[in-house]
Amino acid sequence: MSEYTPTVTGTGARATIQRFGGYLAGMIMPNIGAFIAWGLITALFIPTGWLPNEELAVLVGPMVSTLLPVLIGYTGGRMVHGQRGAVVGAVATMGVVAGADSPMFLGAMIIGPLTAYLLKLFDGLVADRVKSGFEMLVDNFSAGIIGGAMALVGLKAIGPVVAGITSVASDAVAWLIGNNLLPLASIVIEPAKVLFLNNAINHGVMGPLGVAQAAETGKSILFMLESNPGPGLGLLLAFMFFGPRALRPSTPAAIIIHFFGGIHEIYFPYVLMKPRLILAVIAGGATGVLVFLMTGAGLVATPSPGSIFAFLAVTPKGGWFGTLAGVLAATVVSFVVAAALLGFGRGKDDSEEETTEEPQTAPTVKEA
Repeated sequence: MSEYTPTVTGTGARATIQRFGGYLAGMIMPNIGAFIAWGLITALFIPTGWLPNEELAVLVGPMVSTLLPVLIGYTGGRMVHGQRGAVVGAVATMGVVAGADSPMFLGAMIIGPLTAYLLKLFDGLVADRVKSGFEMLVDNFSAGIIGGAMALVGLKAIGPVVAGITSVASDAVAWLIGNNLLPLASIVIEPAKVLFLNNAINHGVMGPLGVAQAAETGKSILFMLESNPGPGLGLLLAFMFFGPRALRPSTPAAIIIHFFGGIHEIYFPYVLMKPRLILAVIAGGATGVLVFLMTGAGLVATPSPGSIFAFLAVTPKGGWFGTLAGVLAATVVSFVVAAALLGFGRGKDDSEEETTEEPQTAPTVKEA
């Protein structure tokens, strides 16, 4: 897979899902440093950050909308076809970036590897057929033409498709809210978050609905559905104690960035590596919402970023018990479910378990 994600062998359904999730995670994990840099700048310098600074906060938008998607597309292309694939993957990613109003992480995950694969096919077709002395000319022009063409495809096709997926997820959340099925909203919210649609759901759906509710009652639980840091904290704690040994050292920094910095994107790759762990964050999220409902909790505004400090900062006077209880309950449930799904650290990785079709062998970590 990559030096960051264990190799999964076998051909069963479980192995196929794990392999796909690991591939998605492989596009994110090498770029965690960039996510942390963006997270620190965001947590520090945005208007609701620790050290608000308009001059420095201008970095936040370009980093999340352009830099991070391009890095993901670059890495995805490199996984498919080396450096040439990385270059065309980055070029093509600019197409989805230019045509989107929200960060195109999902679009980058699609178009980066796809463009690299097309270039790989072309290189295979012309291998040993290019006359001596024309190799560089053919290589450069083929990369430029394919990369540029796929950038146009990203702008006109893939970008709108991803936007449509975001709209469907947002509509589903709005329907659940409108039918008083708030705990069940986590069934849509948590998987959508892992696909990096969290900002679209939080600011596109929860924000406007929450503002309207808060105007009438002085607070709204809708501000708490997507931004609760509890499910992610529980998942990362489970990874730290019971996850694959090669990944455990990466979790303390991720916990700090997620829980105290409010950058939830930091835990998404951990779910993508082991897709069944989505059940843990769904259970944690639903539990948190249920506790918020039972305690009458609510916030006066969207906590941004979604850190515990931001949560407490927009909690109305006297409402801290409900807020903290919901976050704690979500953390505990997410931790317990994730730990169970990870086998409580029995020393077995997914690739050692049997699939429905054939047994699998112990995982090895390969270099990219």
